[in-house]
Amino acid sequence: MINNFNLTLLTDFYELTMMQGYFKNKTNPVVVFDMFYRVNPNDGGYALCCGLEHLIDYIKNLNFSYEDIEYLRGLEIFDEDFLNYLAGFHFSGDIYAIPEGSIIFPMEPIVKVIAPIMEAQLVETAILCIINHQSLIATKAARVCYSAKGDAVMEFGLRRAQGPDAATLGARAAVIAGCVGTSNVLCAKKYNLPALGTHAHSWIMSFPDELTAFRKYAELYPNNTTLLVDTYDTLRSGIPNAIKVFTELRESGRMPKAYGIRLDSGDLSYLSKKARIMLDEAGFEDAGICASSDLDEYLIDSLKTQGAKIDSWGVGTNLITSKNHPAFGGVYKLAAIKSGDKFLPKIKISENQWKITNPGNKTVYRVYDKLTGKIHADLIALADEQFDENEPLLLFDPINTWKKLHLKPGTYTLREMLIPIFKNGTCVYESPDVMTIRDYCLNEQNTLWEETRRLVNPHNVYVDLSSRLWELKKSLLDEYTASHEQQI
Repeated sequence: MINNFNLTLLTDFYELTMMQGYFKNKTNPVVVFDMFYRVNPNDGGYALCCGLEHLIDYIKNLNFSYEDIEYLRGLEIFDEDFLNYLAGFHFSGDIYAIPEGSIIFPMEPIVKVIAPIMEAQLVETAILCIINHQSLIATKAARVCYSAKGDAVMEFGLRRAQGPDAATLGARAAVIAGCVGTSNVLCAKKYNLPALGTHAHSWIMSFPDELTAFRKYAELYPNNTTLLVDTYDTLRSGIPNAIKVFTELRESGRMPKAYGIRLDSGDLSYLSKKARIMLDEAGFEDAGICASSDLDEYLIDSLKTQGAKIDSWGVGTNLITSKNHPAFGGVYKLAAIKSGDKFLPKIKISENQWKITNPGNKTVYRVYDKLTGKIHADLIALADEQFDENEPLLLFDPINTWKKLHLKPGTYTLREMLIPIFKNGTCVYESPDVMTIRDYCLNEQNTLWEETRRLVNPHNVYVDLSSRLWELKKSLLDEYTASHEQQI
C-alpha cells in the first residue's frame, strides 16, 4: 500500500465468486452497504475514525490489470465473459464516510457504499482492512495521549509492528490521534511529520565509556541533546555523566535549545523522581525527562498518579499493535436494495441483539449540547429525514425504549456526520494533510465529556434511532416473526 501497489486483488475470494454469480444471473441492482463496528476497542467509551485517505486511493486505482486477469484465468474457476467484464471494471457508485479524526460510536455507519452490488461486494474487504486497522491504532493512541495529560507522546513502534504497512500507516494514525511525531522516518517523510528519537544503548556501548559517548552525542546534536542514561547504572553513572556533559555545555556557552535524559528501564516513577532532584540540584531545572519501556495508557496513568517526574513519553509496542485489543471488529452489511426510485430495506436477524442490523439507506446526526459543545448522543436516521433545531427532539434507547431524553428547541445543535466522498465513481472530497486532521481530531476529542474519556468503566454515549427508523426496523422484525409463525 505504501508503495502504491495495485490493491484490486486485496479482496476475499468469495467476493469474486459472488460477483461471477451476480454476473451469470444477470442481476446487478444498486444496493446500500454499511460499514460499522459493534464494540469500542479497549473497553473504551468511543473510537476514532481513520484511514479515509487510503480508502480514497484504493477506489481511485481500482482496476484489474492484465496480470490480474491472467492470474484469475489460471484458477480455472472464472468464465471468459466474466473475466472480460473485470478487464473493463471501474467503480461507478457513491461512497459516504465520516471524516478522518472524527469520534465514532458502535452500530453507526462509518462508511456507506451505494453502488451496483457487484462493485459494492468487491470493495468490501479492502474497506474493512483499511478502516479497521487505522481506526484501531488511532483509538489506542488517543487513549495513550489522554493518559499523558498534555505531555508529549512520541510513536516509537516501528520495529514491533506487523510489517511495514502496519508500521507506517499505524504511525500516521497515531499522530492524527495526538502523538507529536514518530520514530518512523518513512512515515515522517511521506506525510510531512516530525521525525523523533534519541540514541540506542549500542551508541553508549560502542565508546570506551559512557561519558565519552555522551560528549560525542552532544557535539553532534547541539540543538537537541537527550541522553539515554540507563545503559549501565542510571543513578550512579548515567545521570551523573549526563549532568557533567550539561555542565560542560553551560560553561562553554553551548547549551542546547532542548536537552534532557531518557529512561528506558527500571522503576520509572522512582528513577524519574531521583533524576529530577539530581538535575535540579545541578541547576538544570529545565532539563526534560523522557520515558520509554513497554508503556501503555494504564502504566502512564499509574505513573502520573504516583507523581513521576516525566515530561514526555515514547510509546511503541503496545500502541502500534494495540496489544490488549488487536482487532477493531468492523463489519460490512447489506442495508437496502434499490427498486425503481426507492430503496427496499434489508435486515440481518440474529439471536444476538447486537448482530441485528439497522435497515435502509441511512445517515448519522451528532447531537451536541448547545451550551457546552459536548456530545449528547448520535442519531441514526433514514437518509431523507430532516430535523429542525428549533423544534423539540426526542431521543430514546432503541433497545430499552423507556430510556428517553427530551431536548428543548434551541438547546441543541445537529451535525450530519456522513459526507459524500465519491459520486458516480468520481472523488468529490480532498483529504486534508495529516497535521490538519490531527488538529481536527484533538478538537473532536474535546467534544467528549470527561466521563466518556476515562480509561476504566467509561460512560457510554447513546447511539439512538430516529422514530421512523425504529418503526421500520420493528416492522421488518415483526414481518419476519409472523412469516415464521405461519410456517410452524
